[in-house]
Amino acid sequence: MKKALSIINVMLILSITILAVFIFEKPAFADVGSFESYDSFSSSDWGSDWSSYDYDYDYDSGYDYGYGLSLFNLFGIGGVPGIIIILVIAFLVYKKSNRNKDMYRRRNEELMRNRRTTQTQTYEVNEGTIEKRIKETDELFNKEEFISWAKDVFVKLQEAWMNREWDSIRYFESNELFEMHKKQLQGYIDNHQINMMERICVKSAHLYNFTQSGDKDILTIVLNSKMIDYIINDETREVIKGDTTTERHNTYKLIFIRKTGIKTKPGMQTVDTKNCPNCGAPTEITSSGKCEYCGSVITTGEFSWVLTNLERI
Repeated sequence: MKKALSIINVMLILSITILAVFIFEKPAFADVGSFESYDSFSSSDWGSDWSSYDYDYDYDSGYDYGYGLSLFNLFGIGGVPGIIIILVIAFLVYKKSNRNKDMYRRRNEELMRNRRTTQTQTYEVNEGTIEKRIKETDELFNKEEFISWAKDVFVKLQEAWMNREWDSIRYFESNELFEMHKKQLQGYIDNHQINMMERICVKSAHLYNFTQSGDKDILTIVLNSKMIDYIINDETREVIKGDTTTERHNTYKLIFIRKTGIKTKPGMQTVDTKNCPNCGAPTEITSSGKCEYCGSVITTGEFSWVLTNLERI
């Protein structure tokens, strides 16, 4: 009987601990720049922590479970009724927590939809003014072409992040942003993790602001995207965070800079270009952002737009 009660106590402790994991799970962060927060439960989130739990129970130690120190007696109840009551309470707490999470998620999604609709209407009104200001110094600037190019850059960043090929986007980021993202990506590699991004779709993008500071033009766009975003172990391919079906909708602010006085070149910009904007030679850009042929640093906005900041809003 003592052994049976001890086993029941252990099972109850495990049940309550698992429930706590459901409720108090800590978020992890992902996507380019490590913005994404996953709040869905995954067994792999807690399985490794059980190794520290003490299972060393001495069933023959003579401990008297009938004298008020068992888990059930601490609550003033005992036996099968005590087990049932505590498990029912735990189940109700779990259900209540899930309902609150679902309610919050639905309310948040509705608020986000309404906010995006309002923002889109505002952006569309402001875009004409912003484009006009840019064309005062760069008559060949084309809003549609720039937005299309910026969307392609965003998608290429996500793909390079997932494929661990960060050098492939060297052409499009400033030195500081490139090094920061590269360091973050190395953290995933060191932890044997891959941040998977699938079905990447840019739903909309708008000009948000244009300013000039010092010798720099600064152009900001706001971009709405959706994608399936999760993390796997690079050896077992097991999903560690997130899931393979949930589409995550997010809004980003991208800030591009270039040297004041630089003008848009004729012809549509493309993310596939590998030619140095200074000497025109096909080139692989070095880690410092230099053309290997003419030595020009081409990731500072000296010749064309480069991404200098990416943030979730």
